[in-house]
Amino acid sequence: MSARLDLPGGHGGAKDLRPFTDAAAACARIAEIYDTSRAAIAAAFARREDRAPLLGANYPYVGIHVGLDDLNPDARPSYGMIHDPGTYGTTLTRPDLFSDYYTAQLRLLIESHRVPVLVGTSDRPIPLPFVVEDATADVTESDVRAMLGRFTLPDLHATDDAVANGTYAPAAGQPRPLALFPAERVDYSLHRLHHYTATSAHHFQRFVLLTNYQRYVEEFRDYARGHIESGPGEYECFVEPGDVVTPCRGAHGTPASGTPPTHLPQMPAYHLTRRDGNGITLINIGVGPSNAKTITDHVAVLRPHCWLVLGHCAGLRRSQYLGDYVLAHAYVREDHVLDRDLPLSVPLPAIAEIQVALQEAVEKITGLRGNDLKTRMRTGTVFTTDNRNWELRYSELYEKLNQSRAIAVDMESATVAANGFRFRVPYGTLLCVSDKPLHGEIKLRGMANAFYSERISQHLAIGVETLRLLREGGETRLHSRKLRSFDDPAFR
Repeated sequence: MSARLDLPGGHGGAKDLRPFTDAAAACARIAEIYDTSRAAIAAAFARREDRAPLLGANYPYVGIHVGLDDLNPDARPSYGMIHDPGTYGTTLTRPDLFSDYYTAQLRLLIESHRVPVLVGTSDRPIPLPFVVEDATADVTESDVRAMLGRFTLPDLHATDDAVANGTYAPAAGQPRPLALFPAERVDYSLHRLHHYTATSAHHFQRFVLLTNYQRYVEEFRDYARGHIESGPGEYECFVEPGDVVTPCRGAHGTPASGTPPTHLPQMPAYHLTRRDGNGITLINIGVGPSNAKTITDHVAVLRPHCWLVLGHCAGLRRSQYLGDYVLAHAYVREDHVLDRDLPLSVPLPAIAEIQVALQEAVEKITGLRGNDLKTRMRTGTVFTTDNRNWELRYSELYEKLNQSRAIAVDMESATVAANGFRFRVPYGTLLCVSDKPLHGEIKLRGMANAFYSERISQHLAIGVETLRLLREGGETRLHSRKLRSFDDPAFR
């Protein structure tokens, strides 16, 4: 079903809308529209002497109209269906990257409501930098001024998180949102991901580990290279900054490629890839909530199945020892970087599936059970601060730490959890106690080196095992309804 259908209202300025009852065919049309627009922009950019404005090189649009009789009474799925009658739509980008995701989401909509989805061309032009970034090294200032009147440049008024934040209200004649992120917001983040991590977006996997120490990177490198060197198996290749690709030994697929960067980026990423995209991405986010927010703002557009924090913390209980684990089940948000996006009054629920997987992984990797496990892993509240030297304000923080029943202090966990909640990405935290400043146990050089050599390998192994358990449990089970509101977009 792909005859042309022009609707008078509800889909904004979208045009040439065609109905589809087959998700794969709909995605093929989306790719056709996007590729045509992209080619037009690239061709016009190559003709720099031409000063005529470029028109019609727009993003694809997908929409759906669901009437009262089309609603599905099954309210159990957390995504993939619409709960209120109306017209919904979104702009889309990079079908080469998101084809599987788009196909899955559209198939769920068609199956849930038994109505066609509509695919056409939106009224949003594709900004030039998202198409020709690699060809702009020789662009002069006068060229840029000429481009302002000829090409569309990124529009920050259309690049925000109002839908994700629950504050978006469509104007008259506009559809209600079908996805958390419109195309320009996605392209903006894809552009920034490469800048921050020095790896291309297509290498990112759907299970993500976030760490704040380089030694975890070194351990992950050893783990990944061990899999690659052992020959064909679960993983296809290992990708490092600079898009340096090391294929699995003996495989006949992706060739070795890439050039290591002269300098590492701000938050380097490493990817142990699987054919289905369900491998492992590890990112060294560095220290502090600003980095934690920045990277998760951008990784979120890739719609990962989860992200976990593996890092260090200060233990607050005398009964804790250096090297003990902290499984966060609640957070105190003293990081301040998300206060305007997610009010402090909003709780951050623990995601049961991830909590159970983390505990099972700790049991398996450490071999501890029952009371022995409880002596080495505490479950409780993590206090996340934006002050690296919070110990120097202990007298001011004492009351908050005491009242919150916090068992650890760090600088990233609550930020990552808050953005996971905001962007509907399942989240979890397993920290390792590296010092106890309240009890005089600070990081001395010799003690720190011994601690790192003993614990980091085990901690990373727990994280990897957790992801294996979550992957085997299935993505449908992982994406919890507690992360979805009553007015959420249908796309996962």
